[in-house]
Amino acid sequence: MAAQMKDKESYQRLNFLYQAAHCVVAQQPENVALARFYCFTQRTIARRLVLRQDPSVKRTLCKRCCSLLIPGVTASVRQQRKKRKTRFTVMKCLSCGQGKTLLNNPEHCLWAERPEAQQQQKQPDPGPSPKEQPKDTERDKSSSSKPSTSTAST
Repeated sequence: MAAQMKDKESYQRLNFLYQAAHCVVAQQPENVALARFYCFTQRTIARRLVLRQDPSVKRTLCKRCCSLLIPGVTASVRQQRKKRKTRFTVMKCLSCGQGKTLLNNPEHCLWAERPEAQQQQKQPDPGPSPKEQPKDTERDKSSSSKPSTSTAST
């Protein structure tokens, strides 16, 4: 049996708002204000209920103006190299100009994706086993010392 997820309805609402923002921008790219409103509402709900969003969702939202970052539509994307081997992807919001720098390393693993970050689900305890239960000495004495008699009357 799968474990019950806390605030399942809230996560469904956040998912709906995120998908609605994507649909609005996909159908009408000039209607960015409505998508921004959906993303702002999503962020407000997540903050109010203290819910963690997936890193892939947070990467596609602008921190300053809550705009949905879609390469070529609402954001410009550039590749930069710092030092010799370190590469970064820089996303710049076209609405407010806020930049977001992401590490571009295929070997990099997010903390949320690591096995030690996953919570261990505890199995419910069925209760103490019969061997571990303390024996009731009074009941044992009373039942062994008195013979069982039937109370049937004729």
